[in-house]
Amino acid sequence: MTPASLLAAPAGTMQLCIHQTTSVAAGYRRSLEGYARAGIRLVELIPGHYEPFVKQEGMAAARRLLADLGLKAVSSGGVRGLAEPGPNRDKAIEQLKATAAMAAELGIDRLVCPCATSEKFTADDYKRGVDNLREAGEAARPAGVTVMVEFTRGSTFIGTLGTSLRLTREAAHPNVRPMFDFYHFWAGLSKFEDLDLLRPGEIHHVHFQDVPDMPRELLDNTTREIPGNGISPLERILRKLKEKGYSGPLSVELFYPRFQNTDPYEMAGSIRQKAEPVMRAAAVL
Repeated sequence: MTPASLLAAPAGTMQLCIHQTTSVAAGYRRSLEGYARAGIRLVELIPGHYEPFVKQEGMAAARRLLADLGLKAVSSGGVRGLAEPGPNRDKAIEQLKATAAMAAELGIDRLVCPCATSEKFTADDYKRGVDNLREAGEAARPAGVTVMVEFTRGSTFIGTLGTSLRLTREAAHPNVRPMFDFYHFWAGLSKFEDLDLLRPGEIHHVHFQDVPDMPRELLDNTTREIPGNGISPLERILRKLKEKGYSGPLSVELFYPRFQNTDPYEMAGSIRQKAEPVMRAAAVL
């Protein structure tokens, strides 16, 4: 299977993907080489890896490495601060344009853009948030890139699936879509029933992690387990996403230093060993 055809999977199936944040200590080349050796074919890149690589070795070398390893880059880390009103929005929009252009050169058509603010907001700010998302969509449109709004469990602006769906629907821009993160969903304020709000095919991308068995009060941005090593109802959620028409990558994004400092080949093997049985049990692999 060629990289270009890796996303042409049968409807209702999902493909395991690894997010480079999981191997942040390894850098661009070493992480990709490790993932490919372990049999991974889809990857989510991060600017912190590919920007210095491109600066040193060039864009052609970055693309060639993906092709030589048989990898398809399906998404990239994007820009924060795009939806919520704030003094740094102009800077965020300019950063978005640059990141989208570089991602497009790597064959990527979507950026994950988290909302992780802790500021205090009003109801009127959400009206501005809709306009802000339209502006972000217009900024990314020339590169052919979609801005994907990521709700995060601690955000005071977009912290739940329901709010993400509401704002992206009201923005109604073809280059603005919602995405789904298992950890932020199950560890945050969303409810399982919120999945029934999804329209067929509405979710554009998925981050796939587990919630550890610990007091919820101790959870933070780093406390994410390999899928299958925690307490989230992963199979139920996968089946619901399938029912709602999602068919695409499940990108494993982990933050524990013990994961991020592990050899990428070993890490990818551990992820496959735990995550793939969950995917088979949910009938999405």
